[in-house]
Amino acid sequence: MVFKIKSLIILLFLMLALYGCKSPKHIRAAAPIEDEVPQVMREFRAAWVATVANINWPSQPGLSTLEQQDEALKLLDFLKDHNYNAVIFQARPQADALYNSHLEPWSFFLSGEVGKAPSPWYDPLSFWIEAAHDRGLELHVWLNPYRSHHTTGGEVVPKSLVKTRPELMVSLKNGLWWMDPSKQATQDHSSAVVMDIVKRYDIDGIHFDDYFYPYAAYNEGLDFPDAESYQSYLKTGGTLDTSDWRRAAVDGFVKRIYQEIKAVKPEVKFGISPFGIWRPGYPESILGMDQYNELYADAKLWLNEGWIDYFSPQLYWKINQINQSFPVLLGWWERENNKNRHLWPGIRIDYGGDDANVDETINQIMTTRGMDSGSMGTVHWSIAPLMKYANLAKALVEGPYKTQALVPASTWLDDNLPKMPLVNTKIEDDSVIISWSHPESEAIFKWVVFYKYDDVWEYIILDRTKSTMELALFQEDEKAGHSLTDIGVTAVDRIGNQSGFKNIKIIKK
Repeated sequence: MVFKIKSLIILLFLMLALYGCKSPKHIRAAAPIEDEVPQVMREFRAAWVATVANINWPSQPGLSTLEQQDEALKLLDFLKDHNYNAVIFQARPQADALYNSHLEPWSFFLSGEVGKAPSPWYDPLSFWIEAAHDRGLELHVWLNPYRSHHTTGGEVVPKSLVKTRPELMVSLKNGLWWMDPSKQATQDHSSAVVMDIVKRYDIDGIHFDDYFYPYAAYNEGLDFPDAESYQSYLKTGGTLDTSDWRRAAVDGFVKRIYQEIKAVKPEVKFGISPFGIWRPGYPESILGMDQYNELYADAKLWLNEGWIDYFSPQLYWKINQINQSFPVLLGWWERENNKNRHLWPGIRIDYGGDDANVDETINQIMTTRGMDSGSMGTVHWSIAPLMKYANLAKALVEGPYKTQALVPASTWLDDNLPKMPLVNTKIEDDSVIISWSHPESEAIFKWVVFYKYDDVWEYIILDRTKSTMELALFQEDEKAGHSLTDIGVTAVDRIGNQSGFKNIKIIKK
């Protein structure tokens, strides 16, 4: 398939007049010369797609397979067209599955009935992965490790894990059901779910959000109902107080998941998006909920120890919100990032869709770029405002996201560069047709085609399905015509490593 850049206007007579060439047949591509790879922007650009309560997808339970797929493709096409490069898809909202699982039932949010498979049958997660990859988007599977029943998830029915694994469950005052994180059986079950997905699906990441122990409001401010588990711990000789015991359970689980993923598929990234404040007073001006003592999540420890590949604290506050300021919190987390993992904050992008909303979003993106230039990126909560507010989406794609970007490489996982692609060029009339192949094509996720008109390098990032592209030999703008002088192609693997580059000169005789 030939991918053609529509903005290049080909005028053969202009070529002859401006450059004195006798005929297109006297233009050829010189032998490639290995050269320094031109610069490509690196930035993680992702949006969360929530399935719990049908927040983002599917729009309601009970849609047909075709309707669900059409909605999914609309979201993925939007992200591709607006120069995003990743999607974080919620595949396990409440101890259920938006995929074919032998461990947990089909999700209520698909059909309106727990345990009911899509009809006609399909695997939604497989569909999302394939469609995302064909659009050059990474897909990260978002799971809630402990939530077992949401208030919007219908009745608790016999197929629900609340009924099939009651020994793991506690009920909360607001109607939620939660797994007891301290129990070994809970950790073993949630680990089995994660690793089942890692082993069977071609995913790019596993993602946890901020729900470890539940927010206190979910239980009307009462303590989490795990007194029986704590007493059992004390009877075995345990000495930690309740808070440290709970944190130790969560910390051990986070470390375990990271290690288990790396033992099976090292290239799969593990990311967490915790509540944005570690503790009030860190740094000094910050006030807010204490996740360390309420969610029993020592998120700073996970970042300090490098038990994650990327860290996306939910910094859902404005830049000038003094007690929860976005740049102040981002700067603090950056100082805690002593293992140099990716720091890609989660940002809230729904402030009503007006001009102030646009300015705030762009300013937060630019703040992130300036503060964390080593590995830029943001995750947007959620995809809905992007679809809802046309002015916001337009301002991003015409502003900070105007240029395509590669996901920053995770070099601690693998820093081996892929081999260079085999590139062929063919001159046809007023165009050059570039084609390429690769000896290890299954390992390649994206291609970057570089081209230079006169003295300016430009590039286009293409997904794995592309293998050819057509460029005009001459480009005309408002001021003058420009001659195509250089081209080249690089290969990018799943880790984000980019191959070497051979510069092919376009010679005019």
